[in-house]
Amino acid sequence: MKYVIHPEADAELADAVSYYTQIEPDLGIRFYREMERLIHSACEDPQRFHKFDPPARRHFSAQFPYAIIYTEKPDHVWIVAVMHMKRSPGY
Repeated sequence: MKYVIHPEADAELADAVSYYTQIEPDLGIRFYREMERLIHSACEDPQRFHKFDPPARRHFSAQFPYAIIYTEKPDHVWIVAVMHMKRSPGY
């Protein structure tokens, strides 16, 4: 299944990649790849992950304090947030 990322989620992703890249370039790359992995995993089996705020679901990263928040649409997964789990959870 394909995915569509909300513009605000895309901005959150870009900000986080920038933050980690400033710390260490390889860390920014690792973060981006981890977010890609989460997104692709959600696209492969959208109902696999727990409902967060129905109908939204949340898929946590094991490597970074982030999760993706998404909803399943008939023809795509809609990524609505790339959420830092230690800052303002549930925003």
